[in-house]
Amino acid sequence: MTAVALATACAVIFGTADFFGGLATRRSRVLAVVVISQLGGLVLVCALMPVLPGEASPAALLWGMASGVAGAAGIVLFYRGLASGMMSVVAPTTATTSMAVPVLFGLIQGERPSATAMVGIALGLLAVLLVSRDSAAGPSGARLGPIVSALASGAGFGGFFVLLKLAPTGSGLWPLAGARIASISLVVLLALVSRRTLRPIPGALPVTIAAGVLDMAANILYLLAARGGMLSLVAVLVSLYPASTLLLARYVLDERLNRVQIAGVGFALSAVALIAVPHT
Repeated sequence: MTAVALATACAVIFGTADFFGGLATRRSRVLAVVVISQLGGLVLVCALMPVLPGEASPAALLWGMASGVAGAAGIVLFYRGLASGMMSVVAPTTATTSMAVPVLFGLIQGERPSATAMVGIALGLLAVLLVSRDSAAGPSGARLGPIVSALASGAGFGGFFVLLKLAPTGSGLWPLAGARIASISLVVLLALVSRRTLRPIPGALPVTIAAGVLDMAANILYLLAARGGMLSLVAVLVSLYPASTLLLARYVLDERLNRVQIAGVGFALSAVALIAVPHT
């Protein structure tokens, strides 16, 4: 039950972080937002080291850095897919793949959720598909390139979850520190190669830092949930984060949700309830 609660809270905070990140990218340059937000997250994880201490072993740092590279690659490929394809195709494909990778990994590793939880996993998969749909994006094309980018991006995000799960349980927050160091280095290198500035637009800094701090807080909750529960269940709950992003956009920015997305939010709540049943 603790893992379910942590994973659900993680999804809510992840979605809130994405909401702030979306606001930041509207006001500033994308790579600047990514680097500065992740620096804010690195500061938070360093500040919390004494609260959640652990051993800074080579394995902890290496698994963390590997997850950071996978996550950074997922971000780059996701933006590439959005730039060349329809959001109504790229977003749900990425979200579904990012959930499927850790779920399949958990099942291959021998995790056996109950029948009720498996129904929750199926509903969660459907919920991710529905809440990621954007009816305003127009008719979707059948171009192969954006779909491949979306699949690769989802694999990167899913790999981030799996690789963090593989870090030693007694390593505290060191895997997340390694992940941030690797991802920041990779994005800075990308900016240098592409000759893009990392200087933020004036006024965007507070929102950018808030996005990074919230994202790291969600990562910490995920790490704790994955250490205490089945990856195949935790990953599903965490992947429901688009629902909270949609709700914030609806009530803060007055963006309208279509009927498909509203149904997706309902399926997401049902998935949480079904996955929590075996743990009560």
